[in-house]
Amino acid sequence: MLKYYKNSIGEVGTDEAGRGCLAGPVTAAAVILSDNFHHPLLNDSKVLTEKKRQLLRPIIETNAISYAISFVDQTEIDKINILNASIQAMQLAINGLNETPSFIIVDGNRFKPYKNIPYKCIVKGDSIYESIAAASVLAKTYRDQYMDTIHEEYPVYNWKKNKGYPTKEHRAAILKYGITKYHRKSFKLLPQQLHLDFK
Repeated sequence: MLKYYKNSIGEVGTDEAGRGCLAGPVTAAAVILSDNFHHPLLNDSKVLTEKKRQLLRPIIETNAISYAISFVDQTEIDKINILNASIQAMQLAINGLNETPSFIIVDGNRFKPYKNIPYKCIVKGDSIYESIAAASVLAKTYRDQYMDTIHEEYPVYNWKKNKGYPTKEHRAAILKYGITKYHRKSFKLLPQQLHLDFK
């Protein structure tokens, strides 16, 4: 994987997790890595096993110059839409860093200007640049941990397994039990949307 887009100390990578989920927050991370950091397992979180992500998380946190995590919940997602919520989450994570980055590299193709810091959107950046890959691992593991927690409140949806994604099991539970305060009402929760009660 590549170290920098701009060959710049202080370059931050950012990514989000949970954009396509039916329930729970969108979670973002921002990571500034040191020039000498490298780990052979580091990659886009989607191609890593849960075990490898959990192994990498403390390594990234220990070796990062700075990192931060943010959550934008389902209520805000419903207000501003998932694209804007994803960008907001990434900007909140960058804002949470203990130093101001010199350059921002973003996974994907959409972002908004942030504090006049130059940025570059990179499609599949989480499989190209180490800092974005590190951010993808942190965003995914922190969001999964959150979904495991709220699973205990509503176990019938099996969020511990599906993490809020639109699996057949998750949609069957929505059809049977209705929705919770964690579901995104602006999303197409079922093909038969009229069957849902949003009271």
